[in-house]
Amino acid sequence: MGLCLFPGDGDLASPDISWSYSGFNAFRQRLAQAEGFTLPDMRGFGGDRQWSEISSALEPLLHHPDDDGDLSAADCARVLPRLAEIVTEWETEEGDPTLPRHIEDARQLVIALKACVDADVELLFG
Repeated sequence: MGLCLFPGDGDLASPDISWSYSGFNAFRQRLAQAEGFTLPDMRGFGGDRQWSEISSALEPLLHHPDDDGDLSAADCARVLPRLAEIVTEWETEEGDPTLPRHIEDARQLVIALKACVDADVELLFG
């Protein structure tokens, strides 16, 4: 069982991205690391650190239930530029065998986020 993130435009041909729950967790942990904090330290992920203590454009994606809800088109627009920057940063890194998968996942998520922004629709978690 896993989850799928997709534009809420009702178009079955819209871009989407799917993960196992453990894969999505690993992806978000790497994103948090890129933003300078550790996801397991955060409230809702086993830690006590408050989300108000961090400043990240990725916060709507990182501080979100992994199996329900949505990101608004405005949240997608907030996340999109920083996620694209992180992809570029990751492309210069070496040594981690999981990194190519995370780069590909991030690229697919960028495509889905852009579709949401362009159509002014939410990104659904299902």
